[in-house]
Amino acid sequence: MVQEAAFPVARGILLQFLQLTKPRVNMLIVFTAIIGMMLAYPAGLPWDAARMLFATVGIALVAGAAAAINCLVEEQIDRRMARTRARPTVAGTISPAQVLVLACFVGGAGLFVLHREVNALTMWLTLATFIGYAIIYTLILKPATPQNIVIGGASGAMPPVLGWAAVTGEVTAQSMLLFLIIFAWTPPHFWALALFRRKEYAHAGVPMLPVTHGESFTQLQVLLYTLILLACTLLPVAIGMSGWIYLAAALVLNAVFVWLAVQLFRRYSDALAKRTFNYSILYLSLLFAALLVDHYAGWALR
Repeated sequence: MVQEAAFPVARGILLQFLQLTKPRVNMLIVFTAIIGMMLAYPAGLPWDAARMLFATVGIALVAGAAAAINCLVEEQIDRRMARTRARPTVAGTISPAQVLVLACFVGGAGLFVLHREVNALTMWLTLATFIGYAIIYTLILKPATPQNIVIGGASGAMPPVLGWAAVTGEVTAQSMLLFLIIFAWTPPHFWALALFRRKEYAHAGVPMLPVTHGESFTQLQVLLYTLILLACTLLPVAIGMSGWIYLAAALVLNAVFVWLAVQLFRRYSDALAKRTFNYSILYLSLLFAALLVDHYAGWALR
């Protein structure tokens, strides 16, 4: 009877921990990592499906563990924000010790899979990404500087590099271009969110840019970084990594993003900021999908 009663309790704790791993965010991380893997293979060569599967699982596990640690550390901040106050760490339905133990187990399992089934470079890069997000960004940068998302964005930009390294065993110029695109995308993406959540960030005491420098300054930064992003997304074409299919998609996607950023700068509203934030997620997904389509469609048409 004791064992039967313990099972639903354990199951409930695991489900709550799963919520802390931020599955929707993790999906985008894994997606860009998989694109990195697929782009690393020369078009026409077969994929190593087993290696890709192990790399995907390993990266997803470590990313989930990092997200859980983030929720654990930011429990007091989450308590003051409407969008996060329902998290299990805030509700107290899962203890800090349980989160820490599960995060260490899940993250450790992911690193083990990467080291044993993929390669040591991917494991070390993934560990560095974990430290960059869970410790450097969450503990040091986020509460200290409004540039937290710019500097800390390096961790969020790593997934395609991890995917590329999983396949090739090295970090190349092409993989760093993928890194650069996400790195430039991160500030306008998060600052759009910070604009319509600025009161919550202020209440939580987080020095996000709209809180420390005001809305107008942040709107200008969103526009400038969107223009920087546009330039970065054209670099794969400039170095011959991608062709006209990707170029056409990038121009259309960037035109919409720049238009939204201009409108946000000229006539701000929370609704427009939320629309820009939501579009930025779709933008990145479609941009990376276009890279993949161009990579293999170009080979198929030859």
